Amino acid sequence: MAKKLVIKVTAGADAPERCSQAFTVAAVAVASGVEVSLWLTGESSWFALPGRAAEFELPHAAPLPDLIDSVLAAGRLTLCTQCAARREITERDVIEGVRIAGAQVFVQEALADDAQALVY
Repeated sequence: MAKKLVIKVTAGADAPERCSQAFTVAAVAVASGVEVSLWLTGESSWFALPGRAAEFELPHAAPLPDLIDSVLAAGRLTLCTQCAARREITERDVIEGVRIAGAQVFVQEALADDAQALVY
């Protein structure tokens, strides 16, 4: 079993089930002691901003703010550089603990020894 899990979530409110699945898998992995790096890209980029996750609703799903808090507590949450730029999001705008990084860092993490990458 991989000791590191790199998850890229491309979906946001436009595909709520896929979005929720990514955050849920990340939070469960963190709770299971797996090293997690969750990447926000595309429409999920908006969830790097304070308050935006609270607007997300999906019946029978854990609240997105709780899942984000779980990942931030013991994992890493990254906003894609290009996605942030397209939305005019800067490091000053994001939730504390969110970093902004690009494809080179994603590739490095995804290809690390004992890493498993998932894309939602």
